[in-house]
Amino acid sequence: MSFKNSTAERTTITRNTSELEEATGNLYETIIMLARRSNQINVELKEELTRKLQEFASSTDNLEEIFENREQIEISKFYEKLPKPVAMAMKELAEGKIYQRKLEE
Repeated sequence: MSFKNSTAERTTITRNTSELEEATGNLYETIIMLARRSNQINVELKEELTRKLQEFASSTDNLEEIFENREQIEISKFYEKLPKPVAMAMKELAEGKIYQRKLEE
């Protein structure tokens, strides 16, 4: 998934709970679905960031290397500015990109 092009809100906004309930018919099921999707997004973001920062890892660190590594700082700042995983999950729900599967009992 491309998180760089996410159009999710970067700030907190108030949501209408009746609109959230429409997705599953139950507000609590919708919240659980959003929580699970946001956890998936968070894991993907963390893995991607870890892979990018591994390039800068060294066995011997000194203070000069830590403060002078501008590329690493820019990568970290980029990920800090991304929308939160919950906002991305809510955007996906609004666009109909995520859904709920119920197991047959």
